Amino acid sequence: MSKTLEMTFITELGGRLKVSLPDPRQDITAAEVEGAMNTIIEKNIFSSTTGDAAAIHSASVVSKDVEEIITA
Repeated sequence: MSKTLEMTFITELGGRLKVSLPDPRQDITAAEVEGAMNTIIEKNIFSSTTGDAAAIHSASVVSKDVEEIITA
């Protein structure tokens, strides 16, 4: 099972910007994620067609279970 941390921001023009990071730590906390998201906003690290990340919208850890049927 793979896991991804998905952080979603509201941009300056009201759009959404999603940043996904693979394999987050098992013990990651909401405070750590919020701190990282605030740093991304403060340092203007990411931008999109609807502007820079301006506010936190949401964050979640998404689990994905893949069952390969045919492999090369």
